[in-house]
Amino acid sequence: MSTRNETTEASLFDLLKLDDDEENGSDELDEETPAVGAKLRLADFLSVSGNELCADCGSPNPKWVSVNLGSFVCIKCSGVHRSLGVHISKILSVNLDEWTEEDVDNVIKIGGNIEVNMKYEHSIPNSCRKPQPNSSIDERTDFIRRKYEMQQFLNTEEQLSCPFNPAAFHCSSTGLNSMVDKKYLNSMRIHNIGQAFINSRKRKDVEVKPSKKSSSTAGMVEFVGLIKVKVVRGINLVIRDVRSSDPYVMLSLGNQSVKTRVIKSNLNPVWNEKLMLSIPEDVPPLKVNVFDKDKFTEDDPMGEAEIDIKLLVSAARAFENGNANELSKQLEKMTDGKDKYSLGMIKVAEGKTKQDVTLQLQNVESGEIQIEIECVPLTQ
Repeated sequence: MSTRNETTEASLFDLLKLDDDEENGSDELDEETPAVGAKLRLADFLSVSGNELCADCGSPNPKWVSVNLGSFVCIKCSGVHRSLGVHISKILSVNLDEWTEEDVDNVIKIGGNIEVNMKYEHSIPNSCRKPQPNSSIDERTDFIRRKYEMQQFLNTEEQLSCPFNPAAFHCSSTGLNSMVDKKYLNSMRIHNIGQAFINSRKRKDVEVKPSKKSSSTAGMVEFVGLIKVKVVRGINLVIRDVRSSDPYVMLSLGNQSVKTRVIKSNLNPVWNEKLMLSIPEDVPPLKVNVFDKDKFTEDDPMGEAEIDIKLLVSAARAFENGNANELSKQLEKMTDGKDKYSLGMIKVAEGKTKQDVTLQLQNVESGEIQIEIECVPLTQ
């Protein structure tokens, strides 16, 4: 008799648990629907003619997008875009980043690679050669900077035309407004003519002689992949204000730097923020610096640390190439090494090579930073 009751109670418990799981599952599905829908729309737009090749070098199957420019680019060109700064080109991964409906709407509205190149490659001089899939990073950087940053290849005739409809200004009800409108129109026309003249001079300079490499592009090296760093949290950080601190984290890899948002008045902040950096061929250490944000003075340092990511990169390469023996060797090196930064084991699961790390901040009284690092293969 007791067995039957126990069975009945267990069955009821399973049913209730099933209902709860279904409700929770439906909630999770509802929460994920917008993000999934945005990615599906982006995937459909990626198949549109012209988007199957990198807008800048023609490499097949580009997996990166400049959200504000609207161009689909390969991983090598994406590294150059990222070096220009987000004010010129904001790069997201088709597969790895989270997309909003607004971001997808903006990319689709621009029209894709064909429309982008009709605008930014309208007047490429004969002396300027567009990069190819096997071009060096210097060639890519030189062309991409001219194309998007200096905008040397735009259509001069379009710039000479008025960028708005003058008829919109004919509704002024007073003579004063009409006078102001005419002055504004004239000033805008002068500005556009001046800008067109400047760009035409730039184009002539390009036709006469090749551009000199700037200090920011000279000596650049190839990128071999990307690391996706999730800054999880800080623990027992130091006080830099009266009673607390306003911390943020800056990550540096070679000449690249990215940073998290600032969290106000918190010595144990939780960021859970994902940042991405390109990996140079000569892999440098990943540097982590924590600062206290100040409004009127220079930001105060709250500690620093660094981690050698060469083993992680080697393990990711071995996994990508299907070399099980090499992967095993790289994982064994992690267990043999003794590191003062409490490096976590490299893990390979679901096609991803990851490492969870707790960094003890240096040159400071106390503080730790927890991060999760994922090495992204070139094929993604």
